[in-house]
Amino acid sequence: MHAQTYKSMALTHLLVGAALLSLACFFSGSEAGTVGVCYGMMASKLIKPPAVVQLLKRNGITMVHLYDANPEALTALANTNIKVGVSLPNQYLALAAGSTLYALQWVQSNVKAYPGTKINHVAVGNEVFHQQPELTPQLLPAMKNIQAALVSVGLADAVKVVTPIALDALTKSFPPSEGQFRDDIAQSVMRPLIDFLDRTGSHLTFNYYPYLAYRDHPDQINLDYVLFRPNKGQLDKGTGLMYYNMFDAMVDAVFHAVEKLSSSSEHGRGRILSGSDSSASFIESGSANGGGTTGPAAADNLGEQKSVSAAATPANAQTYNNNLISKILRGTGTPYKPNAVISGYIFSLFNEDLKPGDDDERSFGLFYPNGTPVYKVDFVNPGPAPATPTPTPAGSSWCTANAAVSDKQLQDALDYACANGADCSAIQPGKTCYQPNTVVAHASYAFNDFYQRKSGTCDFNGAASIVYQKPTGTCDASAPAAASWCVANTAVGDTRLQAALDYACSNGADCSAIQRGGRCFDPDTKEVHASYAFNDYYKRNGRTEQSCNFDGCGSVVHQQPKYGNCVL
Repeated sequence: MHAQTYKSMALTHLLVGAALLSLACFFSGSEAGTVGVCYGMMASKLIKPPAVVQLLKRNGITMVHLYDANPEALTALANTNIKVGVSLPNQYLALAAGSTLYALQWVQSNVKAYPGTKINHVAVGNEVFHQQPELTPQLLPAMKNIQAALVSVGLADAVKVVTPIALDALTKSFPPSEGQFRDDIAQSVMRPLIDFLDRTGSHLTFNYYPYLAYRDHPDQINLDYVLFRPNKGQLDKGTGLMYYNMFDAMVDAVFHAVEKLSSSSEHGRGRILSGSDSSASFIESGSANGGGTTGPAAADNLGEQKSVSAAATPANAQTYNNNLISKILRGTGTPYKPNAVISGYIFSLFNEDLKPGDDDERSFGLFYPNGTPVYKVDFVNPGPAPATPTPTPAGSSWCTANAAVSDKQLQDALDYACANGADCSAIQPGKTCYQPNTVVAHASYAFNDFYQRKSGTCDFNGAASIVYQKPTGTCDASAPAAASWCVANTAVGDTRLQAALDYACSNGADCSAIQRGGRCFDPDTKEVHASYAFNDYYKRNGRTEQSCNFDGCGSVVHQQPKYGNCVL
């Protein structure tokens, strides 16, 4: 996006929708990613690199991506412990592809020459398929020659070769399950490129811009869905997964595209194609602020802005970037890959008035060129996670086995679920849910029981997924309805319990007994009050699993609970 204007991609999103749906991976735990900034320099009156380094340090920014290998910046970043990515721009791609000597000289001059600077990647080209498709044949040869040069100077382990890819490398990006690479690059380019990344221990990197999708299709896309704000969400019918923000949908579309590429290949599958690499790396993502380029006082000198969306405001850009940073640092993954480790760079550090292209290209910065902030973003202490939808018992979900994985993987996950809290008695021989006697059926039962008891934890290392339509053939082994109660799941924490408690009381439950002086006010705890409210709602709404879900906050039990003098 940086070098040239980003043209509107052919979007297939007809979406409503950004509360972040966090699908925690209980089986292995998702890890937090890392987040940095893109440091472009196409601005007048831009502060010098030494001042930029101090700006980065003050704001806790530990990674930067450069669009070239600016010597002044690389010198200033030396001995700072800030990780630095450098770039071989598109205009030098053919030279690097055609000459191993040129590639070696470039690496010696722009990487090896800065031993005190913590360079960790070389981005070869930028959105080549999108910006300069005529250079596509030169992309992989250039990457290979730069890699060979890094090997020759002893830096291949520390410095990885990547290439940023625009999302229009996919023919379709929504629903995510239909994501696939364009026919003109799928087997001829993407397959060998991914093989190269596998062999060198690198990652597939994309640029994700929900803002641009909204800018070009504001009549079809809900702004809340773009900004990670509360919304109704969008169902991917192919997987049964709900999406509450476009970033997750874009990332999962790439995961699906890689899987399709893998399944269509007659060759062996490496780390990325096999799915064993669950990282999701991006070089650019951000939102235009429309706030001028050189500071508030100069904002009137921009001239007519013909291409800036009404959504390009500092407040919206702040919302998007803060929520994205929070997502990355909290390690929430995506609906399809809840254990994915997401890392990348916010575009961009500065508003840049000298950039060509659309006017909004010049106003993606966190800071004005003089170093004053356009708005506040925190790279150290992420704020509260984006709000989740209001807990609704009617919004039911189930955890089912993924039949595509091996029986051994399913059996291992099934054994784990049964040994760690799931009640698997109903799938024993002769019991209610023993038939059909298949690993998939038994695993689905165990996974769902674990999921309903453990606050929505459904991953089991990729052996399971959440769906929002009840699977056919679902076995209900619950005790007779009259002998069941709905109680609070204290593992979710007081905040979620309070939200679900409020929902129950405002949607039909009689909560008078838990008011001060009521028979169940004492013990005065969230567990007791929520259990009472949940159970009253449960009794009034048919004693079903759905009416005791409360987004994972409630659980059905078959022994009557007693809390002090309060008997449900």
